[in-house]
Amino acid sequence: MRQIFLDTETTGLYHAQGHRIIEIAAVEAINRRITSNHFHVYLNPDREIDAAAQEVHGITLEFLQDKPRFPNVVAEFLDFIKDAELVIHNAPFDVGFLNSELGKIDAPNVVEVAASIVDTLKMAKDMRPGQRNNLDALCRHFGIDNSKRTLHGALLDAELLAEVYFAMTRGQESLMMDMLDAPDESASNESVVANQPLKVLQADSEELTSHHQYLQGLAKGGAPIWGLPETD
Repeated sequence: MRQIFLDTETTGLYHAQGHRIIEIAAVEAINRRITSNHFHVYLNPDREIDAAAQEVHGITLEFLQDKPRFPNVVAEFLDFIKDAELVIHNAPFDVGFLNSELGKIDAPNVVEVAASIVDTLKMAKDMRPGQRNNLDALCRHFGIDNSKRTLHGALLDAELLAEVYFAMTRGQESLMMDMLDAPDESASNESVVANQPLKVLQADSEELTSHHQYLQGLAKGGAPIWGLPETD
């Protein structure tokens, strides 16, 4: 199964107020193993960044001035997430921003391109009701090293999210490993049996006589439906 762990950074909290995406990161995993394949890009939003948002991710408008705009990377991005299961922490936020950007250029939305979307924040709330379930809290809970996360960054957060998700679904990992690694014993046994010569043991005259006498004893109450074998 191909999964994409995705995160974005933005100029503010609400795309309906005109805020834009300034960073996208997507990390690929196949059969619950991270690959070297990932998508990561910074984007020029053509607008100011809210001060509160900049305090969170530390990305400045000056840094983004020479970066591509969303239409320049959209084809590569959609190709990367195509037919994959997207795993996102607080999926409505990121998907909402992505669909807002895609809608501006009449591109298909995320739901139409990806196979499915998993919201790890919802998963965490179901597992840990009434507790803090942001990424830092989940890293602490599962013993994942997030010491490099002094600021939010989409690529690091996507990588941490993958570790958190694997920890949250560890039972599935065990099942997957069992399915992938277990030897096919039935096939092995069939091969062993098929390669063995078939031994046929014939009854000797004494055994046949004893068997005939046993059947005669059973027949005293009436003729058995299977009949008695003939003897020499």
